[in-house]
Amino acid sequence: MAEASVLSVEGGQSIVRQGEPADRFYVIVEGTYEVTQTAGDETGVLRRMERGEVFGEIGLLTDGRRTATVTALEPGTLLSLDGQAFLDLVGSGLGLTSRLLDLHRGQMPVPITNG
Repeated sequence: MAEASVLSVEGGQSIVRQGEPADRFYVIVEGTYEVTQTAGDETGVLRRMERGEVFGEIGLLTDGRRTATVTALEPGTLLSLDGQAFLDLVGSGLGLTSRLLDLHRGQMPVPITNG
């Protein structure tokens, strides 16, 4: 059974940390989030994400660890999906894999609807 949950987060809260095992996929419902990556002693901002964007898929698809840290810049809400449920969806033939690849190429937004 798919395990999804709604998470309320506080500003300054780290959602995932670079190097941790990847175990969940996230969809941003509300808030602004900053993605940072550390190499040696240097930490740089890769991007900011907002409503409708997703994260956590890279580590799940590569059966690995988090490639970056994601931190909430303000209070917000996330939809969180268990890693195995995410992988089951990817393998279901619903076209999720190609949609994720398109997202990484910057070709399509993920629509979030109210209601």
